[in-house]
Amino acid sequence: MDFLTEQQLANLKLYKYAAIDRSFTTKYILRHYWDAVIRLFPLWIAPNLITLIGLLFMITNVLLTALFNPAMDSTGPRWIYFSYALGLWLYSTFDNVDGRQARRTKTSSPLGELFDHGCDALNCSFATVTQAAGLALGHSTEAVALYVIAMTGFYLSTAEEYHTGVLYLGYINAPTEGVILSCCIFIISGVYGSGVWETHLSEVVPALGWVDLSIAQGLVAIIGVLLVLTHLPMCFYTMAKACAAHNKPFVRTMVRENTSIVLYTLAVVFWLTSPYSSLLQQQHFILFAITIGIVFGRMASKVILAHLTKSPFPTNTVLLLPLYLGCVVVNLPRFSIPVFLTPSSEYLYVVVYFLVSLVVYLRWAVIVIDSFCTHLGIRCLVIPTVKAQ
Repeated sequence: MDFLTEQQLANLKLYKYAAIDRSFTTKYILRHYWDAVIRLFPLWIAPNLITLIGLLFMITNVLLTALFNPAMDSTGPRWIYFSYALGLWLYSTFDNVDGRQARRTKTSSPLGELFDHGCDALNCSFATVTQAAGLALGHSTEAVALYVIAMTGFYLSTAEEYHTGVLYLGYINAPTEGVILSCCIFIISGVYGSGVWETHLSEVVPALGWVDLSIAQGLVAIIGVLLVLTHLPMCFYTMAKACAAHNKPFVRTMVRENTSIVLYTLAVVFWLTSPYSSLLQQQHFILFAITIGIVFGRMASKVILAHLTKSPFPTNTVLLLPLYLGCVVVNLPRFSIPVFLTPSSEYLYVVVYFLVSLVVYLRWAVIVIDSFCTHLGIRCLVIPTVKAQ
């Protein structure tokens, strides 16, 4: 089965990577660090393999969380937070040197951007799980809020790149300053214990005695405010200019293209916060987050795929249907509609949803990657011998 038409594959010849990073941290510090690190990689290592190895660091930390800190609270062993910091830093490093490796080995291609962006999309859920555990948020509504913030921000950045053709990172952005902040939080949790984030804000800043929040809750609130007041307006402003330049109706385009992420977000929130759902109480947030993270990974990857192949903006994916169904079922009792729903049946539903999503996503990814490789005459995780030499 082919997911891409011959015309879409032919459009890959129009591909041209463009990115703008305004971060002073990148310009004056990290850029030199990445230039030094790339020299440690031999020329025979494919750029996409570097990207994949980086993602494996994050997957490892999620597995460690499930094994050693399943409650995602302050009872986790101190060493796991240092593992979070190291894993996230290595992921970020590998994510930023893969492009340099592509230029070193003259293997830059549209597949590289798709593979890199696809891994970044999947990592949103992995990073959220470790961040929630690092802040000792547990299986809570705050963890859900952190997840929604991450997904919304990433999706809008992807939609912005679709319209402008440019990956834009602001003066303060999540992939740079956000990663550094998260690593600092992990290290503090490793040194003092993640329970330090449960301290009431008034104990740190007496003037905030009127705010009934812990430090962790305050951080989540600040990140949410920054998303709403800075990231969202800038993304929509940029997309408005792009729509005007291409004579597209802005409001109609935004409604059509963002309906899926709005419904996705609402379904996640209303499912997990429903009084008839047991996922948070039974501590199944990790499984749920990874499951719908796979769904999100396909949503975001389809957007970047449309950008690369000059195709219409994708507005849906079949993997959203089980999410909508689950949300509806757990909320039916709100309307006095009897539903035979037990904690075990809800958990089983999520397990099946995870397995189906994983199989569907991997099948789709393999077919798309194979189509790219066949059309471009390249290999995904291996550099041809001639180029390697």
